[in-house]
Amino acid sequence: MKKAVQNRTKDEAQTLITDVANDAEAWSPHRALAWAFETFGCDVAISSAFGAEGMVLIDMASRIKKDFRLFTVDTEFLFPETYNLMDKIESKYGITIERVYPSLSPEEQERVHGQALWGRNPDLCCNLRKVEPLRQKLGQLGAWITSIRRDQTSVRAAAKRVEWDAKFGLVKINPIVDWSTKQVWRYIHDHDVPYNALHDQDYPSIGCTHCTRAVGPGEDPRAGRWSGFAKTECGLHIIEPAPAAEEANLAKPAQCGV
Repeated sequence: MKKAVQNRTKDEAQTLITDVANDAEAWSPHRALAWAFETFGCDVAISSAFGAEGMVLIDMASRIKKDFRLFTVDTEFLFPETYNLMDKIESKYGITIERVYPSLSPEEQERVHGQALWGRNPDLCCNLRKVEPLRQKLGQLGAWITSIRRDQTSVRAAAKRVEWDAKFGLVKINPIVDWSTKQVWRYIHDHDVPYNALHDQDYPSIGCTHCTRAVGPGEDPRAGRWSGFAKTECGLHIIEPAPAAEEANLAKPAQCGV
């Protein structure tokens, strides 16, 4: 499958993945991960912000492939607890997290766009500090693995376990897309998986310090993200076409050891 996908145009690759996607709906998360590693080798990586779901995938991957690739978009506005967890992950699983940074430092962003951009235009801030850095990283890959679940937001409700990512022009694998929150935490407790300490302080969804707060009783789990704005997504998983001139990334060389 890997060679077949890489030797085809974007349109042909999409057709192949569509065929796989139908069968993949019946796969277990472990099988989806194994298929991703076998099919794309060094051209696939797990993308994680190290929430509870992400930690489940990292632990599962470690049981399938010891040298799996893991990357994160470090906005430089993350919580200390998130950075501490990253250190624990590298120590426990014996891997090095590939850290992707925005093109603008926080100081440069302030000079160009003014103070506290996140409080005035969170969409632009997310685009600068998350979406565009991710786009650059995905340009080096043939596929990416995410920990999104259908019941998290309306945007994610139609996600498939294996699908073509039209926004970034590559294959997207969502192994636990049909899991519930209860299943996620059962796995974490059953396998003694480390997790962000903020989860125990009423932070079910954790992003940047400026745009994340604890949630109160009865609030939606994502109510603490971009509070005060009609916004539930940073933009990474919003479905939209890739730029017309962009060719499929599946033919890019493997990036093992990066």
